[in-house]
Amino acid sequence: MSQDFESPFEDPASPEPLEYQQPDQLEPLEQGDGTGGIIPYKNGHALIAYYLGVFSIIPCLGLLLAIPALILGIIGLKKRKANPLIKGSVHAWVGIIMGGIFTVVWGGLVVMMIVGGAAGAMRGF
Repeated sequence: MSQDFESPFEDPASPEPLEYQQPDQLEPLEQGDGTGGIIPYKNGHALIAYYLGVFSIIPCLGLLLAIPALILGIIGLKKRKANPLIKGSVHAWVGIIMGGIFTVVWGGLVVMMIVGGAAGAMRGF
């Protein structure tokens, strides 16, 4: 007698479907949020430092944004070091680097403008 129909039961030698595997056989899934862990919403200092550092490239606002970016980036790194589960070290580093660079650039420009203005006033211009 041959079977002309397929059995609804699978061969016991075949691997179990994923939903029937034991918990120790499953790979751990990362718990995350809707952003996939890219935006460090739990480390606000690092996130704000990142945005301030990026926008410190704007000439008129650069110095006003660069200094807080540098400070908040350092605070964000300290928060990350205190609690490794909080993400945001890259955002903090971007804030520190951009804030540091543009603090020097825009601060130097302001100093040169002041020195140039004082030198021009001494000549009588």
